[in-house]
Amino acid sequence: MKLDEYTGYDGLGLAALVRSGQVSPSELADAARSAIDAVNPTLNAVIGAIEPRAPAADRSAPFFGVPFLIKDLVLHAEGVACDMGSRLVAGSFVSPHDTDLMRRFKAAGLVTLGRTNAPEFGFCSTTEPVLYGPTRNPWDTGRSPGGSSGGSAAAVAAGIVPVAHANDGGGSIRIPAACCGLVGLKPTRGRTPTGPEFGQPLHGLGIEHVVTRTVRDCAAMLDAVQGPGVGDPFVIAPPARSYAEEVGAPAGRLRVAVSLSGMMNAAIDDAVRSEVMRVARHLESLGHEVTEASPVFDEATFHTANITYWCGFLAAGVLGVAQLNGRTPSRETLEATTLACYEYGASLKLVDVEMADAFANIVCRSVAPFFNDYDVLLTPTTTGAALPLGFTNADDPELGAKGWYDHLFRYAPFTSLYNMTGQPAISLPLGVDAKGLPVGMQFVARFGAEDILLRLSAQLEESLPWSGRRPSVHVAA
Repeated sequence: MKLDEYTGYDGLGLAALVRSGQVSPSELADAARSAIDAVNPTLNAVIGAIEPRAPAADRSAPFFGVPFLIKDLVLHAEGVACDMGSRLVAGSFVSPHDTDLMRRFKAAGLVTLGRTNAPEFGFCSTTEPVLYGPTRNPWDTGRSPGGSSGGSAAAVAAGIVPVAHANDGGGSIRIPAACCGLVGLKPTRGRTPTGPEFGQPLHGLGIEHVVTRTVRDCAAMLDAVQGPGVGDPFVIAPPARSYAEEVGAPAGRLRVAVSLSGMMNAAIDDAVRSEVMRVARHLESLGHEVTEASPVFDEATFHTANITYWCGFLAAGVLGVAQLNGRTPSRETLEATTLACYEYGASLKLVDVEMADAFANIVCRSVAPFFNDYDVLLTPTTTGAALPLGFTNADDPELGAKGWYDHLFRYAPFTSLYNMTGQPAISLPLGVDAKGLPVGMQFVARFGAEDILLRLSAQLEESLPWSGRRPSVHVAA
């Protein structure tokens, strides 16, 4: 299969070719490996190969035979190393089993070919770890693909695979999707499994899913992996019907709020503001009711809880790894800001976590009523297009825990709130800046309402299509 033909299909399209006998899973795997060889030396998106196995599902599986990549963080595959982007971990951990989500990816028919680059312990909005070096954005190789799922996003945008694993604790699916011109859905808390290693990763902030080029791949993948795992701490209501059925279903007349008021007094680029308002006007033309409005909550309360969760969870992870492999957390094994956040997290007391839970509850109770008045909130995903490589330097010894936290969250001041509230949020590649770089638009719905987001996303994909855009570094270039 030629690469220009291979990249002309999304995941569901490739699976349909396999089922019809026009191509075999091994031919698709060969094409994906050729794609890695073609662009990965430039992008550094894939940091480790995985020997492909025959699809672990029957031919009716939605993604039967489709090449796939897994992010090198949280998710584990049996017999596969996971370095978590860190020298503290590198080479010391090979999973003895598949996590719940990995089993579902296999059951969906996906063929995993490699691991994608991630920043150290995922605590970064870019993907430039000391361990493996920076991943480059295929739209502009001097820029970041975002983080922490930047390796996966760069690989999908460049055509290596049509879909790749990603996860999101403060924007780590949506930010890379915005930077690389992709669809990135953070599902509702509890929608996708994180066991058996985690019950509520990042105190419930962390959510697992994928990045894709099309809305229908995003929806079909959510169908394939959604639902609780055995032993999960809670179970949320299942969807009324399959998410795939929402793609192309009437969106109805939605009450849409538009907000350009992000946290941390972040400055929004003029090009981003312009693109948001252009999309808002387009929503009106589609028959939706559009109003400028923002949720009201106490921002200081949010940040107090959020930094406690992030640094406390990081500290526990660092300590856990150190106990397993005998390495010492230090400047030789950790990047400077990781070490600072680890030390801050290790200094926290149980009462700090209890107070963080109380503060997070206040934030959630403040935000939720807004979504009784509005079906969807539209915001930018980030303050601007992809940042230059090196702008976000996790190995900067001048940044302490608070300085690092502020630096990260100021670039994406709209995303992390909805990790705390647990609501579904999706980034769509609806905007373009003056340099031709993708600008992502975030849409948020009430808890459990991925169906609304997918119906609206499909409507926008049809009316403001992005499939014709292609980055300068691409497999079929």
